[in-house]
Amino acid sequence: KLMNGLNNLSFAIVAGIGGIMAIQGHITIGVIIIFESYARQFTRPLNDLANQWNTLLSAIAGAERVFEVLDEEVEAKDEGAAVALKSVEGAVTFNNVSFSYEKDGDTLDGISFEAKPGEMIALVGPTGAGKTTLIQLLSRFYDPNSGTITLDGRNISSIRRESLRAQMAFVLQDSFLFQGTIRENIRFGRLDATDAEVEEAAKLANAHSFIVRMKDGYDKMLKPDGSGISQGQKQLLAIARAILANPSMLVLDEATSSIDTVTEIKIQEGLQRLMKGRTSFVIAHRLNTIRSADRILVLKDGRLLEQGSHDELLKQGGFYSELYHGQLKRAAM
Repeated sequence: KLMNGLNNLSFAIVAGIGGIMAIQGHITIGVIIIFESYARQFTRPLNDLANQWNTLLSAIAGAERVFEVLDEEVEAKDEGAAVALKSVEGAVTFNNVSFSYEKDGDTLDGISFEAKPGEMIALVGPTGAGKTTLIQLLSRFYDPNSGTITLDGRNISSIRRESLRAQMAFVLQDSFLFQGTIRENIRFGRLDATDAEVEEAAKLANAHSFIVRMKDGYDKMLKPDGSGISQGQKQLLAIARAILANPSMLVLDEATSSIDTVTEIKIQEGLQRLMKGRTSFVIAHRLNTIRSADRILVLKDGRLLEQGSHDELLKQGGFYSELYHGQLKRAAM
């Protein structure tokens, strides 16, 4: 911007002074044009230097981000006695679990609850309450500062991370799809799955109908991040991928707030089939979608304020009741 301003200023000065001199008969219009050309040639090297400086600053900023990634600590290795899981029932217990990303203050403070095999556990609370952190502890992306987390009575610190995560499937708010065919994206849930198994998973997820309507069907090539299909269709493919993986536990992050009603119904039907018989943890944004949860955990500021079924929490008239009725009022406006 500075160089552009100087260029414009020099143009104005030459044109102004040259115009006055031309009127007085000292020079001709051609001389003014020549001087304008000289002025532009004089500032061209300065413009080139400024452009190179901008490129250098951009490269430095990019290098900083690269080195930030390279400087990240490598995930801790599994303990020597850590075992691989062969089968999982899905009984999860948090016993007085506390965790903090920083040294000062707890992100989670004294969380205790039990999830029985096949139960649907909903996590509710305002932004920053610790819902996502709780899931990250369960999947061992972090280890708790204190307390224990057990799976089928075994401390998860004694389970290999790869084996633990293989028993879990994630359907998140922003479903990620790879560049490749629809069939390949679904098969990512289980790489040795046959074409028939891929299509059966798509049918259970309510994705088969829109896939076959597309040109090339299951062989349709998707662009990076799945661009070219709608957000709802991405969610259905993510559900199909999770069904194909056949996990013992599920982590679901609702993502139907910006999706039309018909697609939302299809997604909910697919999720119900996916959750059947599996321990599920649902991060809930719209409380009316988790009314059927076996247990709702109400988190606030890293603490577990309340837990119980939807009806039980409404009868208590506590924080969950305030959140629920607040959402109803906003929906009615």
